[in-house]
Amino acid sequence: MTMPAVEERVDRLEESIDRFIASVGVEFNKLYNSQMRTEAELRAFKEEMRLYREDTQSFKDEMRVFKDRMDTFRENSEQDRREMNRKWGDLANKLGTMVEDLVYPSLPRVIQQTVRQEPDRVAIRVKQRGPDGRRKEFDAYAVTADLVFLNSTKATLRSADVDGFISEIATFRDYFPEYRDLPLIGILATLAVEESVLTYAEKQGFLVLAVGDEVMEVKNHPGFEPKRW
Repeated sequence: MTMPAVEERVDRLEESIDRFIASVGVEFNKLYNSQMRTEAELRAFKEEMRLYREDTQSFKDEMRVFKDRMDTFRENSEQDRREMNRKWGDLANKLGTMVEDLVYPSLPRVIQQTVRQEPDRVAIRVKQRGPDGRRKEFDAYAVTADLVFLNSTKATLRSADVDGFISEIATFRDYFPEYRDLPLIGILATLAVEESVLTYAEKQGFLVLAVGDEVMEVKNHPGFEPKRW
């Protein structure tokens, strides 16, 4: 083989090597860049995982705090419930003696003030057997020479209690036929009465008593005349 031919083959070989090296370089750069991206994504993923773990731990801490607060709230609620039940029990006991402690001592004075008559009989918490054989309890009643007074006592007086008292008056006459011919005056007693309920009770013709300067005092407006049922 002649020298020019050898040189030509060497040149072609060098060109092939250069192209191969260039091709390998391009692929290497691609691989390197891909690896760099992978490593960057991996670092980002690790950072996200770290933040996630921190958020998870923070959430767990918040849940523990929330659970502690809920436990405290439940404990306090249970204590409040027990205390409220105790207070309601105390109030119920006090209201259970309201007729005896407040209404009964005031009835003679109220009757004297309103109709200028002295009661011959005042009775409280009277249980009476009716014509059907059933027993019913009435809070209080009083009798004068020509009138009978029936009392219903409520801790909180509502309009519905006023309506119910009308039925109780009719029931009273069934249970006490000896007073059937006497005109009856209805007396509603309570601790305190709202103006709207007082007005409604007056329209029905009832005397209304509530706690005042003289233990129980008449709350009806001046000039009110109770209805004779």
